[in-house]
Amino acid sequence: QVQLVESGGGLVQAGGSLRLSCAASGGTFSSYTMGWFRQLPGKEREFVAFISRSGGTTFPADSVKGRFTISRDNAKNTVYLQMNSLKSEDTAVYYCAAGNRDLLYTTNYYNAGQYDYWGQGTQVTVSS
Repeated sequence: QVQLVESGGGLVQAGGSLRLSCAASGGTFSSYTMGWFRQLPGKEREFVAFISRSGGTTFPADSVKGRFTISRDNAKNTVYLQMNSLKSEDTAVYYCAAGNRDLLYTTNYYNAGQYDYWGQGTQVTVSS
């Protein structure tokens, strides 16, 4: 079973940048599909970005396309989310997630229910 720990959140002005990291331990990191999600209080968890096991394929949500980039370093057991041109509507708790299933050739990579392990989340606040 893998444990996930996010870091890198904080307070930033609109237009600024942050890089989130998610460190994994306790499993074979390269065997996991990885994703980033975000959530506001009282709302459902929202898909942000997906990355395949090898890191060769990524799918960002339309709302962050061109601004956020997901990447992974399998040698360091870490997945990243580079967030540029941040907007106030990006304010949320950000979670990384790991899935046992290979979601690359499915339409389910955006579905939170397809992921098996979750981090504790890191708060991102964008001030306007």
